[in-house]
Amino acid sequence: MAKYSREDIVSLVKENNVKYIRLQFTDILGTIKNVEIPVSQLDKALDNKMMFDGSSIEGFVRIEESDMYLYPDIDTFVIFPWTAEKGKVARFICDIYNPDGTPFAGDPRNNLRRLLSEMEELGFTDFNLGPEPEFFLFKLDEKGEPTLELNDNGGYFDLAPTDLGENCRRDIVLELEEMGFEIEASHHEVAPGQHEIDFKYASAIKACDDIQTFKLVVKTIARKHGLHATFMPKPLFGVNGSGMHCNLSLFSNGENAFLDTNAELQLSDTARQFIAGVIKHAPAFTAVTNPTVNSYKRLVPGYEAPCYVAWSAQNRSPLIRIPASRGLSTRIEVRSVDPAANPYLAMSVLLAAGLDGIKNKLQAPKPIDRNIYVMSKEERVENGIVDLPATLAQALDLLKADSTMKHALGEHLFEHFIEAKEIEWDMFRTQVHPWEREQYMSMY
Repeated sequence: MAKYSREDIVSLVKENNVKYIRLQFTDILGTIKNVEIPVSQLDKALDNKMMFDGSSIEGFVRIEESDMYLYPDIDTFVIFPWTAEKGKVARFICDIYNPDGTPFAGDPRNNLRRLLSEMEELGFTDFNLGPEPEFFLFKLDEKGEPTLELNDNGGYFDLAPTDLGENCRRDIVLELEEMGFEIEASHHEVAPGQHEIDFKYASAIKACDDIQTFKLVVKTIARKHGLHATFMPKPLFGVNGSGMHCNLSLFSNGENAFLDTNAELQLSDTARQFIAGVIKHAPAFTAVTNPTVNSYKRLVPGYEAPCYVAWSAQNRSPLIRIPASRGLSTRIEVRSVDPAANPYLAMSVLLAAGLDGIKNKLQAPKPIDRNIYVMSKEERVENGIVDLPATLAQALDLLKADSTMKHALGEHLFEHFIEAKEIEWDMFRTQVHPWEREQYMSMY
């Protein structure tokens, strides 16, 4: 993350002919919100005096306590490369504060910062995240609305002409690099129309900021190509869904706390305890890492997404995989997370789960190095493998029963998240879907 002073910001705005500034933040559902101001209001924004109505934002506050303040994080300043030369647009990512100057408990970014403070109390200095978000590209119709027509028929690592999304993907990478992203890989994914762009890991808050910026860039550049980019976990039946594998590691003063070169698999006790915590709380945190009705259409056997709570260094069917890299790159990969998740909340619950394992010295179960998809239910029970929740409703019940996860979200976010998602489930549950008419209209 660049380190800017107030003077740096003022100079960059003048030098680059910036005319508008977006003050961005993320609501409880992971949606980017922003207040756009003319550059004449920059000083007011940098003085933390920009106010907005919090009662109009999902999961924030009631109308009688609506005044909220936007505190720009000046190190998140970036100029959007695609904006007009006559007057460019820049942005800050903001934290939300109450009128009395205290951090707002319903701000997902502030909440993650709270969990990171608890991590530091245990002697760790960094929680690093390397995300792998996937997305689909669909064609737009003549009205500019998304269709279900894919842009290509490519497969994993295919090249043009099969991968017709290659030019769009390349333009996305170029825009991201101009904004300071270090792109590690870009390729077609398994399903037709599906793509993945991997960027360098970073400390948790910076990485979550990057995920939100990434989504904005992908959608913006896709539209310039006449395409609609979606991070919906399972837009099509019969093909792989989109995940956001999360590579996680804890550091202490520059040393990777997950590495022990003398241990089996070179995994430290800290790493194994972290794994144990993630496994213990996985059924409960799934409501947060897979937060939509549609998320559970992805978490089914046969499409590379994990359905079972286990870990392995040898195969990709469990929830947690241990990538082969060691040294500073030693990490665990949580494979269930999908890109519909609010990244700040997802990292809050994953970190809290891992820290619970460390604090209580939990023992990780034995790794499962067989393909779990071909194991019988009896074999899974014998090996202590439990299923991830099958529906959002089941996931919410498990979340409500887990006190560690409630602490991870804090009372405000916990209550508002549960309320919003129970409404979502009830809307889905009471709707009559096309599948039902196809199955039953003629039969009964």
